Amino acid sequence: MKYYKTSEIAKLAGVHPNTVRLYEDINFIPKAERKENGYRVFNDIHLEQIRLARMALKCELLQNGLRKQAIDIIKTSSAGDYENAINKTQEFLSNLEKEQHNAEEAIDISKDLISNVKNEKSTLNLTRKETAQYLDVTIDTLRNWELNGLVTVERKENGYRIYTDKEIRFLKIIKALRCANYSLMSILRMLKAVSENRTENIKKIIDTPYESEEIITSCDRLITSILNSKNTALLMLKQLGKMKRKFK
Repeated sequence: MKYYKTSEIAKLAGVHPNTVRLYEDINFIPKAERKENGYRVFNDIHLEQIRLARMALKCELLQNGLRKQAIDIIKTSSAGDYENAINKTQEFLSNLEKEQHNAEEAIDISKDLISNVKNEKSTLNLTRKETAQYLDVTIDTLRNWELNGLVTVERKENGYRIYTDKEIRFLKIIKALRCANYSLMSILRMLKAVSENRTENIKKIIDTPYESEEIITSCDRLITSILNSKNTALLMLKQLGKMKRKFK
C-alpha cells in the first residue's frame, strides 16, 4: 500500500490540502496515521475514500433527507463498513427513483388540469379561507403563492378575494408541483408558458431555467438534478464495490 503526505494525496484527489484535513475532522475519511514529528500519513484507503466523498457530495438534492443519506454513506464507508455503505447507496438510489416518479407524476397531473382550464364553467366562488380548506393547505401558503406571482386572484367590490374554478385548478397544479419539490421559480416559468399557450412540452419548460435567472438551484431543474444524482449513485456503487474488493 502506498503512503502519501497531505499535499500529495490532495493533489491526487484533486482537492485542496485543507479539504483533506476537513474530511478527517468530520469523519469523511479515516483518521490518518502520524509520524513522530506529527505529520499526517495517508494511504490508498484515504485516497479512494476521498474520491467516494467527492462523488456523494455531487448529489445536490436536499429534500426528503437525501443529502443526509449521502453523508451517511460517506461516513459508513469511512468506518470501513463497505457492505453496509453499499446497501445504503442502493436505498439512496431507490429513493431517487421515487423522487423521479413523483416529479413526473406531478407533470402528468398538471397536464390534465391545464387541458381543462379553458373550457371549464365556473361553479365555485370561495374565500381564501374556504380555498385553503378545500385544497388542504394553509392560508399563509396561499398568500405566499400569490405574493410570488404564481396565481392572481381578483377582488370583489368589498375587497375580498374570490377564488373560482379557474384559480383553484391552477392552485391544484401548484400544490402538486410543490409536493413533488419543484421550486417556485420553475412553477412560475411553467405557468407563464401556459398563459402564453406554450403547453407543447411542459416537462422541458419546467426543467429549463431562463438565461436571465441569476441564481439556479437543483429544484429549478428538478428532473435533471434527479437524473444526475441517479448517475452519481451508480458511480458510488461502483466505487464502493472496488473499495470492498481492494481493502477487505
